[in-house]
Amino acid sequence: MKELQLKYGCNPNQKPSRIFMENGADLPVTVLNGRPGYINFLDAFNGWQLVSELKKATGLPAATSFKHVSPAGAAVGLPLTDTLAKIYWVDDLGELSPLACAYARARGADRMSSFGDFIALSDICDADTAKLIKREVSDGVIAPGYTEEALEILKQKKKGNYNVIEIDPSYVPDPLEKKQVFGITFEQGRNELDVNGDLLSNIVTKKKEIPAEALMDMKISLITLKYTQSNSVCYVKDGQAIGIGAGQQSRVHCTRLAGNKADNWFLRQSPQVLGLQFVDTLGRAERDNAIDVYIGDEYMDVLADGAWEKIFKVKPEVFTREAKHAWLDQMTDVTLGSDAFFPFADNIERAHKSGVKYIAQPGGSVRDDLVIECCDKYDMAMAFTGIRLFHH
Repeated sequence: MKELQLKYGCNPNQKPSRIFMENGADLPVTVLNGRPGYINFLDAFNGWQLVSELKKATGLPAATSFKHVSPAGAAVGLPLTDTLAKIYWVDDLGELSPLACAYARARGADRMSSFGDFIALSDICDADTAKLIKREVSDGVIAPGYTEEALEILKQKKKGNYNVIEIDPSYVPDPLEKKQVFGITFEQGRNELDVNGDLLSNIVTKKKEIPAEALMDMKISLITLKYTQSNSVCYVKDGQAIGIGAGQQSRVHCTRLAGNKADNWFLRQSPQVLGLQFVDTLGRAERDNAIDVYIGDEYMDVLADGAWEKIFKVKPEVFTREAKHAWLDQMTDVTLGSDAFFPFADNIERAHKSGVKYIAQPGGSVRDDLVIECCDKYDMAMAFTGIRLFHH
């Protein structure tokens, strides 16, 4: 197929809309089901690049959950602990395939942001992954292929209108990429940076030791940032992004935003949250919203007006700030990546609050010495990559 006509562009008033190859070649994608839109394809193509690079860098199946041209989550296919399976709402599915584990992690880290996501998978979608996708609110999926069983499962979503895209994994884009803004064409070389061990070899802190698991998490953070709208930072732990901050004009605001998401991910694993008893009629998305409210300070308002009875079978105790801080003190060995240098040490101070122990960033600030000094204060290991990863 040379081109694909779309319903409209970013918004319904932006017509006509299509995707096509300027050189007249066939598109490297086939729509197997549904009718993907303009934003769907933006998410699909960015997501596919991300998971392809994660698979190449780690050797593990990878998945990402995209929303509005930035990942809400990204992960590789490591097994789930019982606690993670419970907070990701997959503990009823039994043992999952590595690809399904990758998507459970990618979707589960920030379930609020992943609501209505577009999924990218590095490997052929299997039945386990399709069953997981079917039960979530999602716009579509892109993968290098689908088993017959998986495709039949996915075709049942959205009354048969779920978007399923197959991409040719051998497709290699031109080395130059173009886009138009205000009728003016921009051209640049593609960002072909290879995120490998050499990129992480310049460790500038007193602490030099970075275990293999943290090095993998560093790669995951940098590859995720490569396809996240800048400014961006990414907290990673145990093979998955646990907090992504995208599109903030101030880097410390980005670090705070992503850090708050990482904190919420860990708070959801606390006994207080795991012990919540929801009413039987509450759906998965409503449970996610309820947990977010319970973790937040506004839960006092819910208690005050009696609305808890519509959510919980048993009135939960207030999750006090002291109890939350005590639980968060147990979050350790987190990795943080940044798409550009940290201009001030306040970013490191905020990262420390979320258990960050390992950092990857380009370096190059006039205050690098103060940032390194702050890392040394908390016995962190920090690598300077020398490479910026802006994405716009």
